[in-house]
Amino acid sequence: MKALSRRQFTELTLAASASLAFGSRLSAADPKSKKSDGLTWYNVENWGVEGRGWQADEMERFYARLPAKAEGVVRKPVWGLSQHSSGMLTRFETNATKIQTRYTLTGGLAMPHMPATGVSGIDLYAENAKGQLRWISVVKPSTKEVNATIVDALDVGTRKYTAYLPLYNGINSLEFGVPEDSTFKPIAPRKNPPVLFYGTSITHGACASRPGMPHPAILGRHLDLPTINLGFSGNGKMEPELAALLGEIDVAVYVLDCLPNMTPDLVSERAEPFVRQLRKIRPDTPILMVEDRTYGYAWIKESARKRHQGSRAALVRAYDNLVSSGIKNVHYLAGDKLLGDDNEGTTDGSHPNDLGFMRQADAMEPVLRKILKMG
Repeated sequence: MKALSRRQFTELTLAASASLAFGSRLSAADPKSKKSDGLTWYNVENWGVEGRGWQADEMERFYARLPAKAEGVVRKPVWGLSQHSSGMLTRFETNATKIQTRYTLTGGLAMPHMPATGVSGIDLYAENAKGQLRWISVVKPSTKEVNATIVDALDVGTRKYTAYLPLYNGINSLEFGVPEDSTFKPIAPRKNPPVLFYGTSITHGACASRPGMPHPAILGRHLDLPTINLGFSGNGKMEPELAALLGEIDVAVYVLDCLPNMTPDLVSERAEPFVRQLRKIRPDTPILMVEDRTYGYAWIKESARKRHQGSRAALVRAYDNLVSSGIKNVHYLAGDKLLGDDNEGTTDGSHPNDLGFMRQADAMEPVLRKILKMG
């Protein structure tokens, strides 16, 4: 058996300790919980989030996506966008018929092309009797200090819940509240290797109506795997600093989806070196190279069609060079049908709407299942 690194041993030890600790909380109140207004409040920092590639002690802020050491290493816009909580989720079990949340946001609530529910909301799912995640409700924030009932008048029963965090905003604090007579059991983040998505504003989540609807979140539910979202709006450009950071995370597969932010010349310059750098760090981890989605208006704009042709040709050349040079376990996904072929899959011609995100997840799922040997 291969010897465990100090970090792997620490993670396994913490996971085992967390499992024992969390198991007792169903019938006993968390000593760190707070009571107010007839509710018991639980702070998510006490049990953690999925969707973050580094441990809490490596972070400058708990709900950020890059570790503290990345500041000053990655470009300033990337660092700023990494403070958004996109792709993170937390899980718990309760028999409460009412679930409330309170959290503090760091930025603006909405954008011209994306609603507050997606930019700044908390999106709640629950497991049904078959163990499938099904949507329940989303917070509709109107201020940066949110204190809202997510759902009430639920059918009686104990269920597991998954809450997706805001896509285009940062969080300073996050708690969930349930009636004082309710049970509440935090569920520790899963430790199996995640699917990591690195890309642009599309990966980041623009323009989903709510945090559970970008394709990384949809695929996490469909594949029943943790996911990490490292989409950086306008700044997914295959930089070597990002390859080094991605290589630090033990993942099931890397999904590289940066073409919407890259010109053909930039693809030719960076795509092949990026994959080679990642492969040097992670010799065996699968890598999926994804073409850009097709603009919704490309059918009637020659400039858009030429942009796709140039970028895709450059990525194909990079992929062919990698394969012909002996780089293994590198895969390719064409982009012409990622959003469908009826031009209805975007909000603004570029960013997917919920329909587009569902179609993109549907296009990626069979490819990822084959790569992961999931059948």
